[in-house]
Amino acid sequence: PDPRDPLEPFNRKVYAFNQGVDNVVLKPVAKGYVAVVPALARQGVTNFFANISMVVTTFNDALQLRGTKVPVDIARFTTNLIFGLGGLIDVASALKIESRREDFGQTLGYWGVGGGPYLVLPLLGPSNPRDGAGLAVDFVVSPFFYVAPNSGAEVRWGLLALDVVNTRANLLEAEKILDTAAMDRYSFLRDSYLQRRAYLIHDGQPPTGPGTRQKSLKELEEEDATDEAIPMGVAPQIRPR
Repeated sequence: PDPRDPLEPFNRKVYAFNQGVDNVVLKPVAKGYVAVVPALARQGVTNFFANISMVVTTFNDALQLRGTKVPVDIARFTTNLIFGLGGLIDVASALKIESRREDFGQTLGYWGVGGGPYLVLPLLGPSNPRDGAGLAVDFVVSPFFYVAPNSGAEVRWGLLALDVVNTRANLLEAEKILDTAAMDRYSFLRDSYLQRRAYLIHDGQPPTGPGTRQKSLKELEEEDATDEAIPMGVAPQIRPR
């Protein structure tokens, strides 16, 4: 049992439900989307939604008092909006304008709010109470919330559906790693999510020391390689760090 996941029995049931929905609905739709929509058009959709997300990033950088990051966020968003056909072309990356992602869960973590127990949300996947609440704030901040206020919610939800399908399509290749590896997918996704969130909240420098995190896959592989390199009957030497 992982102490970070006291709700594991419940989480595994929600995970199984999400997998069922993905296998029956999302994955087939994503494969059809890839088969019908050309790669160049899919890249344009990806660029568009990534540029829209800069509004949320700017908002959260401001809440984190990152005065040097907010102008960069604004520059990236406006550059792609004006010169990149509304964000379909990533002109900002060609101009080497930094691309960042910040959300309200990261903002709460930045100010010391703990994540709480690991939690798998229906349809939304890996999360925790802090990040789950942050999703609601980010949605209100996002331009999606204000799209087509006079024409009903059809356009808004249509764009959100396109974002979900496009995101799922972008994960089809990465998913092959999970399909071919002999592992417990639930545990792998949980540990990957928790490590990734710690990395993001601490800007690439998560806390170290006993009990602060689990070892990464790379660290475990390096330990295995070291163990295999030690001849039988030879005691390993302890090297100072």
